[in-house]
Amino acid sequence: MGDTSVDQSIDMLIVGAGPAGLFAAYYAGFRGMSVALMDSLPEAGGQVTAMYPEKVIYDVAGFPAVRGRELVNDLVAQAAPFNPIYLLGQQAAEITHEPDAIVVTSAEGLRVRAKVVLITGGLGTFTPRPLPTGTEHLGRGLVYFVPRLDDLRDLDVVVVGGGDSAFDWALALEPLARSVTVVHRRDKFRAHQHTIDRVLASSCEVLTFTEVAAISGEERIEKVELVHSKSGDRHVRPAQAVVAALGFTADLGPLTRWGLNIDKRHIVVDSTMYTGVERIFAAGDITEYPGKVRLIATGFGEAATAVNNAAPVIDPSAKVFPGHSSDDGTPAA
Repeated sequence: MGDTSVDQSIDMLIVGAGPAGLFAAYYAGFRGMSVALMDSLPEAGGQVTAMYPEKVIYDVAGFPAVRGRELVNDLVAQAAPFNPIYLLGQQAAEITHEPDAIVVTSAEGLRVRAKVVLITGGLGTFTPRPLPTGTEHLGRGLVYFVPRLDDLRDLDVVVVGGGDSAFDWALALEPLARSVTVVHRRDKFRAHQHTIDRVLASSCEVLTFTEVAAISGEERIEKVELVHSKSGDRHVRPAQAVVAALGFTADLGPLTRWGLNIDKRHIVVDSTMYTGVERIFAAGDITEYPGKVRLIATGFGEAATAVNNAAPVIDPSAKVFPGHSSDDGTPAA
């Protein structure tokens, strides 16, 4: 078995807790596997949670329309009967191959032994682009995404950014917050025009050619100083929350050291979702193969394909085809 000083020992470690990873957790549980999900973000949902939790998604099979947050919640609920272990705030960093397993060590020092690793990391590790000032208020009113909208109820909120996530947050917060101000350093926005029009027609205030010059407050944010980038005029307004929606940078990070075949920041897989590295599969947006289409719907199918093809690796007596869930909703033997 090798070194036994691991924090978790399971059948499948899923690296990435976005939609594809969450569905893989359900499917692995259905196949009778013990499962853990590891993600560098503090909450499940991946890019959906980080960038557009309140945005309506129209191209998920079976849902005429579903908000990102609702989809993630339903995926978590779908996997819940199989008790997956969530290892959030942990970035998968290093791997060690053993005769019958892989040990994955996170950047934070957590060690997990798994018979199979399934990478569903979307676009890789997300790192939020920070504000040029006020980062010392992170966790004390400054956030990069809003896990629970109700946390900002009845607050004066400043949303910084001009993309989809900034305008989505503004729309979502407008009915709850005392006031919402969108601050953008230019007068051109990257968000969808329909969303921009809705924000402009709402009670949200939109300030262009404006940047955050300073954030002040003791235990929490109390005031935000804004500066007009052309005139240099400054003014201070009350604010108890700042949402820095300046986007995220994404890269494969430590995964580039795992011996994977990487093509333009994507992991090359075959038709079984196998990466070519022993005991490692991949699914979702992070994968590359001829004809690849990056959709949530595609990721779901790839997750099921990966889990079912991993089953015989974990248990040589297992079959690739799982049977139909409608015939037996309990974990397969």
